[in-house]
Amino acid sequence: MRLDNRGLQPPQPMMRTLSALEELEAGSQLTIINDRRPMFLFPELDDQGHSYEVEEQADGSFAITITKNGA
Repeated sequence: MRLDNRGLQPPQPMMRTLSALEELEAGSQLTIINDRRPMFLFPELDDQGHSYEVEEQADGSFAITITKNGA
C-alpha cells in the first residue's frame, strides 16, 4: 500500500498513516510520502512495534516504508 501525504497539514499525515496501518495484515508494508520527516510518527511506530526505513527523496520529501508488526 502507498500513501502520498504531501501537501497535508499536521496532524493529517500521521492520522492517515496510522489509520492505514490498522487496515493492513501483519507483515504487510505501507510506504508513505511526506513533505517533511514525520518526527512524531516514529515514537508511535516504535510503541506499536512496527519497523520502518526512511529515505530522503531528491525533491526534499521523505519516503518511509513501514512494516506492520506480527503481533
